[in-house]
Amino acid sequence: MLTYWARYARLPGGVAESVAIDVDQGRITAVVPGAAPRGEILGGLVLPGFANAHSHAFHRALRGRTHDGKGTFWTWRKGMYTLAGRLDPDSYHRLARAVYAEMALAGITCVGEFHYLHHRPGGRPYDDPNAMGEALIQAAADAGIRIALLDTLYLSGGFGKPLEPAQERFGDGSLEGWLDRVERLDLPPHAVLGGAVHSVRAVPEEAIAAFACSTEGRPVHVHLSEQRAENEACRAEHGCTPTELLERCGLLGPDLTAVHATHLADHDIELLARSGTGVAFCPTTERDLADGIGPARALADAGVRLTLGTDSNAVIDMFEEARAVEMHERLVSEERGRFTADALLDMATGHAGLGFPDAGRIEPGARADLVAVALDTPRTAGARPDGIAYAATAADIADVIADGRHIVHEGRHRYIDAGAELRDTIGELWQ
Repeated sequence: MLTYWARYARLPGGVAESVAIDVDQGRITAVVPGAAPRGEILGGLVLPGFANAHSHAFHRALRGRTHDGKGTFWTWRKGMYTLAGRLDPDSYHRLARAVYAEMALAGITCVGEFHYLHHRPGGRPYDDPNAMGEALIQAAADAGIRIALLDTLYLSGGFGKPLEPAQERFGDGSLEGWLDRVERLDLPPHAVLGGAVHSVRAVPEEAIAAFACSTEGRPVHVHLSEQRAENEACRAEHGCTPTELLERCGLLGPDLTAVHATHLADHDIELLARSGTGVAFCPTTERDLADGIGPARALADAGVRLTLGTDSNAVIDMFEEARAVEMHERLVSEERGRFTADALLDMATGHAGLGFPDAGRIEPGARADLVAVALDTPRTAGARPDGIAYAATAADIADVIADGRHIVHEGRHRYIDAGAELRDTIGELWQ
């Protein structure tokens, strides 16, 4: 058994002082506020591990290359397709392990990887048809974090359109083909298998309905109403909004997380709330791609659970994503205090939608995910511990323990030089 002692720790009841946290076999066995220092000392404020609800790991190689100039999401994805065509299982593993190490340095102990890069360019399967997904699973193990592999169904290039040449490696031909491949996956303990519908434009209605009957008990995700054009095309094809189409197909429900949900009608919000569907916002990506600002306050008021993701990984910083939810709300409402600091941190530590409901809290029985945030950096010095959501950045994280394993110490990953590996791997991809 190990004991960690925190000067401050965010417990379910709020921030407590002088907290001893006993850990055995990756689980928290006792939490004792007001304890004398003992065991390993974690400085600053200790938070539960962050959950990155939505990631496309390979998009990290686009950072600093696709952000300037004109265009929209629809023009941005041309560069993304070029990058996707250059990856194979080996290069994907090397890139993803460096990306996941960067996530660990940012306090992320679990990632939801929305995985659609399945086959060779042109769509021919690898000898191991799950080689790309297995590369991601191994990358997460190397970095010391958990992964929800959200294996993605991707069948069409738009409503009634075949896959474009650049998209052919994303598709399995049919729902049956997708199921046959996915059922061959054998996952280790640090991984959970989930499913995803890429979007209503990429999966026909009948396939969504059949998919909804085949993923019971698994976390399921879907890109939803990210752009106005998607909504308009869905209305033209189906006479309803994307949310209404998902409701008609039986996909809405407590196992589902809708990603982005930027352009929702009031009735869409009602459907999401009534069904227990969650929503994952990715504010940095949503503003980088000029998608718009999602209705976070309206969703929360309706009772929809909110989580956060880094999506394109243009920035990997859960403090930044959490603050952005509040700051975007302030811009559209012209009011401050739309969410409390506690509510923002709850969004950043929501592991349930990734299949790990026993994580995200510092309490007995929970997974031992602990993130120590320094309170003496130029950014955090002078801040109250309960106000850290408005002061800290990923650079202020000193120590990270995931499932009881100490993976970041004094701001450095113990097993991976993330900067060097990102530089080398991304450099090779763009040669």
